[in-house]
Amino acid sequence: MSPDRPVVIATRGSALALAQATQVLGQLQQAFPRRSFRLEIIRTTGDALQTASLSNPGAALPKGLFTKELEVALLERQADIAVHSLKDLPTELPEGLMIGAVGQRQDVRDVLLYRDTNLVERQRVAHSEWSPGMKIRSGFSAGLKLVRLPQRSVIATSSTRRAATVQALRPDMSIIPMRGNVGTRLGKLMKDDAMDATLLAAAGLARLNFDVSPGGALRINPRLGPVARAAVEPPPEGILVSFLEPQEMLPAVGQGAVALEVRSDDSEISTLVAALDHFNTRQAVTAERAFLRAFGGGCQSPIAGYARLLGHQLELSVQVFADGQSRQATLRAPVREADRLGRDAAACVLR
Repeated sequence: MSPDRPVVIATRGSALALAQATQVLGQLQQAFPRRSFRLEIIRTTGDALQTASLSNPGAALPKGLFTKELEVALLERQADIAVHSLKDLPTELPEGLMIGAVGQRQDVRDVLLYRDTNLVERQRVAHSEWSPGMKIRSGFSAGLKLVRLPQRSVIATSSTRRAATVQALRPDMSIIPMRGNVGTRLGKLMKDDAMDATLLAAAGLARLNFDVSPGGALRINPRLGPVARAAVEPPPEGILVSFLEPQEMLPAVGQGAVALEVRSDDSEISTLVAALDHFNTRQAVTAERAFLRAFGGGCQSPIAGYARLLGHQLELSVQVFADGQSRQATLRAPVREADRLGRDAAACVLR
């Protein structure tokens, strides 16, 4: 590869995907200042289906549809690196491709988002019209816990894992589907009285330069400079956020991590991306993905897995939902035996 040719980084065009890919580009540019890099935005089949599904939100999205076109670009040498949210990347990659690096993991937690009761009350006073059958818009105080939502609350999510976890904790709750990018979901939360709350990944909010105030309000990250701050679309006023610890809602496999996929035979590009590989994160997600592969699930399956380093060992907690039942296991193994740990966890829950 000529050093004068830019290294092409393929990415989806959503705000979150662009934020991730731009961060990767900046890291590579800093590590290799004499090389040039550029982004190539590629629309995936999953993007098109996800947009279409807004009118049919109950339709399932098959696995790999957010990654396939980026992988085709790699194989056809139209791109050199593909940047993915690791939780979207199937465990079986096309022949000729591999994960060249996994960046340092961000917050793995899910978050519960809901309307601030103070804003809801102000809106109720300003717009007092009501008709029979109309659902009164719900609002809650900061620090709301998932298990403390009122009886028969309605949660909006299209994640089978999140839906299964909610219904295992609170069978009285209803789940309605909601898709679209983060901005679309935040807007729906504020406008759709049919829902009481929704669930998102904390890492996604952080990568979009959102932050949670000490009072629990979603806001633009106050640590941004004026120029960066001006480029961020502010979230709707009146959204509060509660973090869900892994003990309450176990994350998706790979959640919070970004993967850099490359061609297996491209040693030059592999050397470049290796500079961004974070060992601890790589070992953790290796265990998680080994579990998912051995269990036979995909990114749309109601399966959760989270590994963390404890000294020289990895601890892997997994959870699967089937037939209304939840099966869980927590195992440990030496850090270097991440793949075996994942396979052992799958064997444990399959018994």
